[in-house]
Amino acid sequence: MIARFRERAEAVRHRGLPPVEGPDRQRFLQAATTDFQDFAMLADATATLQDGILRLEIDLRPRPSNESA
Repeated sequence: MIARFRERAEAVRHRGLPPVEGPDRQRFLQAATTDFQDFAMLADATATLQDGILRLEIDLRPRPSNESA
């Protein structure tokens, strides 16, 4: 399932823009951005299945910086 979300995120990233103009174009771009973020976040999840309950754990904490101060 996680691999499927990873594939969907990649597909959204590379899908073409249909021939739409004006406000429809902006709505399409916003939907594509949201789709990518959702799929990418789920693709990074850690999945566990226990007693018939699927848990997707997503660490939303900022990644530590590799830069030294």
